[in-house]
Amino acid sequence: MDAQVSLINEDIVLESMEEQPEVQEAPKSKKKKADLTLEDLPGVGAAIAEKLRGCGFDNPISIAVATPGELVNASGISEVVARKMINSARDMLEMGFESGNDVLKRREKVIKIPTGSKAFDAMMIGGFETGAITECFGEFGSGKTQLGHILAVNTIKTYPKSTVVYVDTENTFRPERIVQLAEGVGLDPVKVLKQIRVAKAYNSDHQMLLVEKIPELVKTDGLDIKLVVIDSLTAHFRAEFIGRGTLADRQQKLNKHMHALSKLADMNNVCVYVTNQVMAKPDQFFGDPTVSIGGHIVGHASTFRIYLRKGKKGTRVAKLIDAPNIADSECAFAVEQGGLKDVKTEK
Repeated sequence: MDAQVSLINEDIVLESMEEQPEVQEAPKSKKKKADLTLEDLPGVGAAIAEKLRGCGFDNPISIAVATPGELVNASGISEVVARKMINSARDMLEMGFESGNDVLKRREKVIKIPTGSKAFDAMMIGGFETGAITECFGEFGSGKTQLGHILAVNTIKTYPKSTVVYVDTENTFRPERIVQLAEGVGLDPVKVLKQIRVAKAYNSDHQMLLVEKIPELVKTDGLDIKLVVIDSLTAHFRAEFIGRGTLADRQQKLNKHMHALSKLADMNNVCVYVTNQVMAKPDQFFGDPTVSIGGHIVGHASTFRIYLRKGKKGTRVAKLIDAPNIADSECAFAVEQGGLKDVKTEK
């Protein structure tokens, strides 16, 4: 009798152990942050890791900065599990507060892309910096697209092994202009054109998709991308959303696009240069009525904002109107076949 009771009790214990799911504890990994993989996260096996990598989440950093909804759509896991993965990734990477010295040390990785104009570079303290979004807005013919072509060539000149990504929304990219600029700075035009990846966006959704695919060029093709040009940022949004009734939807979509560009710049140490269209305020009676498209959404998301306008005798004027660490100022320059040229301003 006692033997039968013992066997029954043993069966009950075994069944209860089988019914309880295994709880995977967070691994106490001693790896460096750069060496951590998706498999180091609790609850992430080979199958889930494969799904995540297929959607662009290939390291704990990408998990830490993702939203639960993005992980749910990518791997099919529940929102609760997605939140646990995000919190674990943030804990592993120690993504909390840090000292100003740590930020200053990280800022040492920021590089500057020169424009070719000493006055312009001096205004920007060395040129257009990586890890930030620089917006240039102005009327047609103010030099926005020219500056995008010039930055592309100067990036490859300064960093010969780098790659430039050019998203063309208004059919303004001209390889012939790249050839002129490359020859003007003594570079091989054929080689320069090979290092520029161009994609034409046909609508706002396509434009946003192309931006989302840029990190894949870094991970899959191993490209050293230093500059991303969006010319122009708001052309499709302005054409597709007409009337005040669609303004809220347009701004919400544009806000999502700007956040994707900001994330791209910060995580890949890339200089994002965007051109923007303008409009004239009808109720402006004094001063310059020109304002940029996109309103506060684009203004707040851009790290640097530059207003380009036509000057005297074919020159252009660049006015820095917003920057986190530079005082407002302006400079004059001329666009020539070989690039930008400094001009003397009249006092």
